[in-house]
Amino acid sequence: EIERLTLAGHRALALGDAREAVGCFRKALLLSGGTASPRLRRACAFNLGAAYVETGKPEKGLEFLLQSQPLEESGAHLGDLYFNIRAAHEGLQDFPKALDYFGKAVGHDHTAQAGSQAGTRVQMGCCYLGMREPARAARCFLDAAQTYAAAASPEAAAVALSRASGSMLQSRRFRAAEIVGVLTQCRSLCENIPDPALRGKLYNDIGLGYSQLCIFSLAAESFERALALCSGEPDRRREAALLQNLGAAHNALCSFNTALGWHRRAAALHSTLGNRRAQGQCFGNLAYACSRLRNHEAAAENYLHALQAFRDSGDVQGQWQACEGLGTACFHLGDPQKAIGHYKEAL
Repeated sequence: EIERLTLAGHRALALGDAREAVGCFRKALLLSGGTASPRLRRACAFNLGAAYVETGKPEKGLEFLLQSQPLEESGAHLGDLYFNIRAAHEGLQDFPKALDYFGKAVGHDHTAQAGSQAGTRVQMGCCYLGMREPARAARCFLDAAQTYAAAASPEAAAVALSRASGSMLQSRRFRAAEIVGVLTQCRSLCENIPDPALRGKLYNDIGLGYSQLCIFSLAAESFERALALCSGEPDRRREAALLQNLGAAHNALCSFNTALGWHRRAAALHSTLGNRRAQGQCFGNLAYACSRLRNHEAAAENYLHALQAFRDSGDVQGQWQACEGLGTACFHLGDPQKAIGHYKEAL
């Protein structure tokens, strides 16, 4: 009966019916209590614990997984046990313990394939991010990318490199040249990724990385590539963000005439999507471009649009920045009293 319940539980898991699996494994564990086999009871506890982890109940799962640990640190299934205990601790956001069990699992699984090893490094990187140690996370993601590349998995390698670059920027312990090298590798791998949605997301992430490094020409190029790949998506939020990023990049490059078109498109699309705060940011960027082109009347008009959008969305910082821009525009238009009023409002 225990064997029948165990088979039924595994079948339910395979079919995605975790609740049915938990029921089968719980009955099997209860029946195993009447046997004289500690090993059988541990196996049943392991199945139930792993099923609980799978259903998103890591605390309950950990309770049974710990019951399934053998008295001696040996056995063919210890690797599986440690991986499940690691998953439970990660679900509980106890990242140090999760990392400890990662090490134990890897130590007991000498035959793991390259893809599995790289996946483990990615999960360890996520744990380090949870512990707010982005430098160590970056090294895990870099190791994973190298393993994925060696295993001829360019998509997984590119994603790992993208995560590595983000962690490197977050940690501030890496030289700009090192981060540029990672972004360059990631961009090179993107060319061979067939999935347009993934390729577009990666180009956007690469563009954001270059923006943080103030390499705005490569940022703009990456954003344009991403934009070309997301034009057919039903959800247009990414398209709006890319248009906004392109405008900001061209502002930073001082190519203001080019920037105007991106700002206007971004503001219009954010309006369609009902995102007033982002629309206000686009109006502010558009106003800045107009002011740098010495069209102060257009700048004042767009700063007013930005101010209203920020008021509608409750963005106080956006409001004072728009007021400050209005003050500058009014001063250039020969109305110092109005300029003073806007500056006072900004204060």
